Amino acid sequence: MQNYINKKDSFFIAGHNGMVGQAIIRTLKKSGYCNQSQGGKLIIANRNEVDLTSYEKVMSWFKINKPNVVIIAAAKVGGIYANQKNPYDFISENIRIAHNVIEASWINGVRRLLFLGSSCIYPKNSNLPITEEELLSSSLEQTNEAYAIAKISGIKLCEAIRKQYNFDAISLMPTNLYGPGDNYSDEGSHVMASLIKKFILAKRYNLNNVVCWGTGNPFREFLHVEDLGLACINALEKWNPDYKDSPKDNNGEKLYYLNVGSNEEISIKELALKIAKITNYNGEIIWDRTKPDGTFRKVIDSSRIKKFGWEPKIPLGIGIKKVIHEIENSLNDKNDQGKSIKNFL
Repeated sequence: MQNYINKKDSFFIAGHNGMVGQAIIRTLKKSGYCNQSQGGKLIIANRNEVDLTSYEKVMSWFKINKPNVVIIAAAKVGGIYANQKNPYDFISENIRIAHNVIEASWINGVRRLLFLGSSCIYPKNSNLPITEEELLSSSLEQTNEAYAIAKISGIKLCEAIRKQYNFDAISLMPTNLYGPGDNYSDEGSHVMASLIKKFILAKRYNLNNVVCWGTGNPFREFLHVEDLGLACINALEKWNPDYKDSPKDNNGEKLYYLNVGSNEEISIKELALKIAKITNYNGEIIWDRTKPDGTFRKVIDSSRIKKFGWEPKIPLGIGIKKVIHEIENSLNDKNDQGKSIKNFL
């Protein structure tokens, strides 16, 4: 099978400072890419160097830097609270990022582009496990509708520009992610990071109880971010939607986006108990039923990307333990304690 990227390529990771961007960079380097001795290059840009929401600044940056391969991991992200509070910001910023980077890549001669979406693009009442065909089949979950619409726009931009201009853009739809570098802010964190933070701090400060959102009954699928990094490299190397043996939908049409999940489901209640056990927290867990649950289940079908040889390698229990122990070790580091606690809080 042809390898669609090579060791001499220059890679631009949009969103390189985030959890996903950092994981992709680590995986690229472990896989032998971005090695200057072999002619490869890693290109990164902080917000003060290029504002991805500004079309003019993005276009100017691409004209100067000319990457060969672009991965869009940049996005404004957050949990249910942040999505409900700031819907305009989520839809506006994410659509602008996707449009600007995709169009600048095409105009400036990028050879391959990978856009990262999210499993939240799928309708609230999708058939389970969720296949790629479920996209746009019915209405979205309202608690993250703005973010989902922006991600759908990015997917469809990639699909449209490939069809109309033969630009090599592909998309992956990861499930709920966790791992090193996650966002633990009160407003910006997703359920895994939020629970990990709650229980670590409750144990650290001897709190009598931990309050969690909703009923705890919904189920979620989680994927360690290192496994997503491997899926990204796998797709860039091996997947060409135009290749005759590439995955097709149920009608035999080309697929331009593929799911990436672990197929490991757990209820939020069971997840909270697991995290409490790992952190040795023995207090009471209170469920605030005035807060929304979100979609009850949304496990995705990842069978199509697995045809390229990708499989998740990090079981959920092991992954959670590793993340929690890394955080606890950082918080207990006397040489870095003040900074670590400040960042975690």
